[in-house]
Amino acid sequence: MSKLIHKEIDLAGKKLVLETGELAGHANGSVLASYGETVVLATAVSKQAPPDVDYFPLAVDFEEKLYAGGRISTSRFIKREGRPSETSVLAGRLIDRSIRPLFPGDYQAEVQVIITVLSFDEENNPDIVSLIAASAALTISDIPWNGPIAGVKVGKQNGGFILNPTESELEFSEMELVIALSKDEIVMVEAGAKQVEDAKVVEGLKFAMEEGQNVIKLIEDFAKVAGCEKQKYQPAKLEVSLQSKVKDYIQTNFMKGFDKDSLNENWFAESAKKLEEEFIKDSSDENKVTAKALAGLLEEAVAAKLRDDILVGKKRPDGRSPDDIREISIKVPVLPRTHGSAIFQRGETQVLSIATLASPALEQLIEGMYGEDTKRFMHHYNFPPFSTGEVKRLGSPGRREIGHGALAEKALAPVIPSIDVFPYTIRVVSEVLSSAGSTSQASVCGSTLALMDAGVPIKEPVAGISIGLITDKSDKGKYVLLTDIAYQEDAQGDMDFKIAGTKNGITAIQMDTKLSGISL
Repeated sequence: MSKLIHKEIDLAGKKLVLETGELAGHANGSVLASYGETVVLATAVSKQAPPDVDYFPLAVDFEEKLYAGGRISTSRFIKREGRPSETSVLAGRLIDRSIRPLFPGDYQAEVQVIITVLSFDEENNPDIVSLIAASAALTISDIPWNGPIAGVKVGKQNGGFILNPTESELEFSEMELVIALSKDEIVMVEAGAKQVEDAKVVEGLKFAMEEGQNVIKLIEDFAKVAGCEKQKYQPAKLEVSLQSKVKDYIQTNFMKGFDKDSLNENWFAESAKKLEEEFIKDSSDENKVTAKALAGLLEEAVAAKLRDDILVGKKRPDGRSPDDIREISIKVPVLPRTHGSAIFQRGETQVLSIATLASPALEQLIEGMYGEDTKRFMHHYNFPPFSTGEVKRLGSPGRREIGHGALAEKALAPVIPSIDVFPYTIRVVSEVLSSAGSTSQASVCGSTLALMDAGVPIKEPVAGISIGLITDKSDKGKYVLLTDIAYQEDAQGDMDFKIAGTKNGITAIQMDTKLSGISL
């Protein structure tokens, strides 16, 4: 057994503890982290990915255990944990979106990060300590990763901010803001708020940046003692002459008609497939051509085209200026036998939302390590393959569907009337009929309309939109914000900043970035 390494700091009146050297010794990096009496184990493992994989195979799994809360399932027949709960899927997505941008772009190994909740004290939610533990595990491992990052949660109460609020404090908080941050930049944002004004959210971000530096220093000090040398790896690169040949082929066959052709969700995938058909068939063992290398060159060409057109010409692929919103159309009601229905369309993004009302007895019962709870407002999101013109097998909702549904639910929840005002269980389903960027925020708009059509006395209408970013790689101070991103701006742009709210303030934010971070 290795020597136990232990580091701790005081954070918001509680001990944040990181340990390694005692558990999970076969992992590339493992950290046992505790905050209060909530304890999680984070492990990071890598292995060489198959050469034909054309993406970075990162998997983040968040494992809730009933024993962590001292519970046994109430099911008579199944007592062990089953498929991941919605909360565990959302926690895994939050950590994934935080750590993913900091892996080197040319790193090709398969990486799996598993966070196992071992103890839950019912006050300190494991999401933040799990994000910190994952950051620490990757930092001390031999896996190339440009961390560390810190995770911070901010609440707002009585005009002031609360660092890492407890579950009971969150009940009376106007805002729940989760930020992943490095020393100088913000990497990820997730927020739910009760119509909080913009300026207060910005103050919350500043507060998080300041408080998060203590966590960054803790992980750095921990890594000085527990860290190991990072892996040396050879990125798969094409031979120079072949690389030039591929670039010429991309410019001739794909980029000349980019503005028109790329107004299609599948354009990039179809173009990458044609590249593979053209170049992989003739490759030899000495000069092996991989799908990932070809896709990387295509992505470079698209990013360069976007930057040139938008930064210099201030013109987007579909002809809009940076702050133009696509044409919006609304139809309500739509369906004769549903309680409420609406179609919201922005450009080619089209969502049908349906609201259903029922007795309070039909609330959803939720069971997990947190105990039993009920939910009377639910929002579900479906993304069928025909919405992007694809053929795929239909199955149960994936992590993306669960995440987008929960984001829209978070955006709408603050305007749902209390049970004493409107004694009904409410379910809204958003069916994406056509996808061309920002379907989750179109769901927010469509669902607001469906709720109004159903006669639900919502406090205010909620709308949502996505803001993109194009930066100059050589000059970080030079950038353009894009209102209502679509097509390749979403796929190959630098940021997806989803934001929803009423005329009074913000109700939800979710920010992802492909950069290592974004300045405040």
